[in-house]
Amino acid sequence: MNTTIAFTLDGKPAEAFSCESILKAAQRHGVDIPHLCYSDGLRADGNCRACVVEIDGERSLAPSCCRNVTAGMQVKTQSPRALKSQAMVVEMLLSDMPDVGYKWNDSRGTARSGVASGAAALGDTPGSSYSEQKSSPGASPNTAGPGLATVVGQHGELSEWATRMGVTVRPALQALRREQPKADISHPAMAVNLDACIQCNRCVRACREEQVNDVIGYAYRGSDSAIVFDLDDAMGASTCVACGECVQACPTGALMPKTQIGSQEVDKSVDSVCPFCGVGCLITYNVKDNAIVSVDGRDGPANHNRLCVKGRFGFDYAHSPQRLTVPLIRKAGVPKDPAALQHLNRESADWSSVFREATWDEALALSAGALKGLRDTYGPKSLAGFGSAKGSNEEAYLFQKLVRTGFGSNNVDHCTRLCHASSVAALLEGVGSGAVSNQVNDVEHSELIFVIGSNPSSNHPVAATWMKNAAKKGAKIVLADPRITDLGKHAWRTLQFRADTDVAMLNALIHTIIDEDLVDKDFIGHRADNYAALKDNVKGYSPEAMAPICGIPAATLREVARAYATAKGAMILWGMGISQHVHGTDNARCLIALATVAGQIGKPGSGLHPLRGQNNVQGASDAGLIPMMFPNYQRVTDTTAHTWFESFWDSKLDDKPGYTVVEIMHKALAPDNDPHKVRGMYIMGENPAMSDPDLNHARHALASLSHMVVQDIFMTETAWLADVVLPATAWPEKTGTVSNTDRMVQLGKQAIDAPGQAKPDLWIIQQIAEGMGAHAASPDSSQSPGNESLSAGQANGVRPLAFGYEGEHAGVAAVYEEMRQAMHTAIGGITWERLQAESSVTYPCLSADDPGEPTIFKNRVATPDGRVQLVPADIIPANERPDADYPFVLITGRQLEHWHTGSMTRRSTVLDALEPSATASLCGRDLRALGLAPGDVMTVRSRRGEVTLQVRQDDGTPTGAVFIPFAYYEAAANLMTNAALDPFGKIPEFKYCAVAIESGGVLPTSAGYRAGA
Repeated sequence: MNTTIAFTLDGKPAEAFSCESILKAAQRHGVDIPHLCYSDGLRADGNCRACVVEIDGERSLAPSCCRNVTAGMQVKTQSPRALKSQAMVVEMLLSDMPDVGYKWNDSRGTARSGVASGAAALGDTPGSSYSEQKSSPGASPNTAGPGLATVVGQHGELSEWATRMGVTVRPALQALRREQPKADISHPAMAVNLDACIQCNRCVRACREEQVNDVIGYAYRGSDSAIVFDLDDAMGASTCVACGECVQACPTGALMPKTQIGSQEVDKSVDSVCPFCGVGCLITYNVKDNAIVSVDGRDGPANHNRLCVKGRFGFDYAHSPQRLTVPLIRKAGVPKDPAALQHLNRESADWSSVFREATWDEALALSAGALKGLRDTYGPKSLAGFGSAKGSNEEAYLFQKLVRTGFGSNNVDHCTRLCHASSVAALLEGVGSGAVSNQVNDVEHSELIFVIGSNPSSNHPVAATWMKNAAKKGAKIVLADPRITDLGKHAWRTLQFRADTDVAMLNALIHTIIDEDLVDKDFIGHRADNYAALKDNVKGYSPEAMAPICGIPAATLREVARAYATAKGAMILWGMGISQHVHGTDNARCLIALATVAGQIGKPGSGLHPLRGQNNVQGASDAGLIPMMFPNYQRVTDTTAHTWFESFWDSKLDDKPGYTVVEIMHKALAPDNDPHKVRGMYIMGENPAMSDPDLNHARHALASLSHMVVQDIFMTETAWLADVVLPATAWPEKTGTVSNTDRMVQLGKQAIDAPGQAKPDLWIIQQIAEGMGAHAASPDSSQSPGNESLSAGQANGVRPLAFGYEGEHAGVAAVYEEMRQAMHTAIGGITWERLQAESSVTYPCLSADDPGEPTIFKNRVATPDGRVQLVPADIIPANERPDADYPFVLITGRQLEHWHTGSMTRRSTVLDALEPSATASLCGRDLRALGLAPGDVMTVRSRRGEVTLQVRQDDGTPTGAVFIPFAYYEAAANLMTNAALDPFGKIPEFKYCAVAIESGGVLPTSAGYRAGA
């Protein structure tokens, strides 16, 4: 608990917390001191001197932002001397401002970034020394056009303070205005107008200390001093990653998003959650004329105001003219031709050659009627559903409920099968929970941060900032990956192991900890099982034996193992470089064993964290959108769970696991005599025709279905193969919850209306359910039509579906409440009303007064006996190895700017401008050996397919490997990937297959969606 310090503030007794600044203590007592270089969340710098105050007994005025209160201190914020100095600073800064500024104070009376944290609107702060001064004698004239206030401050917070203080610029001082720098508009997202810069350095601190991108600096001397990017480059030519932290920090508009220069007036600001990666940053959409004009980071528990380029600038996909706005039905006689995908959906959104417009009634009747007919003719196993990790928890819950109770089987899955399925399999086996043990920002308590198989700077940029912050404070980062990525610049040790040798390297680390007697014996003795088998298994995995296999020197392996085992807190974070292998489950088993033998579980700064890829892949899995689990990871084969859900849903349920994503594709191509042949699918918000491995096979499977219904916001590659396409809502157009990688359930609110006839996903699911008309018969009802286990209302195995949810936003609150009951042992304490009040609550949370548990496994893990179940792992080679014909290894992944299959991010103006074209990355050595130079065209070919694209030099890519992002339809990396599965997680081996590379080839004639955007 904070101790308090007594002091005097403007002649009145006051109290400050220990280590609290005068500025913050004064704010808490209702006194706002002018300030410009200070902003909450940034280190106090004290360079603007607008916040100076007088302290009794001291000759000089003191900057209140970086001077802490001491016992007995007597502070005067309103003395004539302090007020004169404050006003002089504001006047001098204002005198250098341009006549027309870039950040007008016309938005609900305040500048966008606010004058003072904790302060109310202009002049309304109780006790403020400027609370009576509400006129604007020094403001610039309004140039915003009719309909706005007569007088508008032009320069954000600077004009706000000038107004509150009654400061105007004297003509003599105005005449000495500096020579104004030229504007820099070279960046696609942001404008740099240094004529409005007051050199407060907030942007420097935001870039270098918060985001740790080290792009913005303060250069030159005296009157020539200036804010610069890199070596005084144009912003667009610099190494800027466009996180926009500088824009959010800038008080005057010198750095602004191009979409909101000048007027800051908006119709409304709506709180929501970022719709991209699994970090779950809280955001605010600023909306004008039913369009999002900008996005601000909110002070959420996962991001604390920070955002990345996607979260801040990737919002305009929702306004793309290529949005689906009417239901579509495939024209009679138009075949489903996968080869035609290369010529469709590229330069426009014109679907008229393949589909015809339909009414909602017609489209829904055909969708549900055809699916019902297949189910009734061929049985429940003939249908399957793919839900989405990009939608809400409520949508995921309702979708899996529809498949289980309406289709009649557990053939439901989503993209978790393609990312962390193997991690979840190992975690459920080892610790009894598929979720993370600690939240990402708990790395601030770590002495060592072990990042493996992940590129967080690109895939989870805000999460990466917490790691970089920790490194700056002394934590050791170990980056283990076949590719050296951006985080390597901040790493203490980099383990660039050979692709496919994860188990060899990890077992060598475990061997060292055991061999050198660094094991946490107390933890092993009280909290782990099967240690003897693990110890015996790793005897042959000494670093000396594994070094030739994994490519890491034995001394380095031992050094890292010692550091990990002896750290006060050590945290493991991993990505799909661990999971997307045929040995992905074994990789994760090794990570669990590594943490266990060192006792690095259940305490601050330690634990296991698989970084979730999509905004709701955690929540969708929690909600049961997987074929072997009911909601809350209750196995469909578990008699108790099965009975409970049959009663809860009042429906007979299948007691056998369904098929997974890749297995469903195989079943779609099964012979007609296969009783489990999949003949119909309902796909909501997924794009397997781009995201599945071996795309030629996957597309052939989708095209072979008797009936496919696709529900999406764009004509995706999958939608082009559908029989019916239903226009749905984008994330800013809906209200619902998502669960992030940190186990936080978070509420997003609808900010804009959907275009045309697009409907909420929740509404569509309910209409499909109603159209199905009845529950499916029990899986064996054809053999036992009089099954006595059916309840009274289920004669002959059927009864009407109960899918009518009352309330606004298609009954989202009612669906959430039902889901909360189904998951009561995880989110029982998180009511809809609580989310509306708090926005974000961590689970497990079991009661209304439970704050949630950021760190779990403190005393026991979630296995039946509370002990970690250690599972030894041995080396299993990749399914397909390089050879003379295919000598390179293909590694796939994401880029910073693009996400998933590109259907959203490539329709964002800024993101597409930053990364418009498909590229493949090779190291310089391989480029030279192939006779290639950066920018050249090359063709990459596997046994399954090929792509032609330009090459980029990246010396972090290892020799003998090529890295290709999978977001580009014109060079779809998954045409080449291998569908071989991990036997436990059923995840494909995206991270390893053999390819050949040839110089030259013909680039696709169309790329991206720019012509139709």
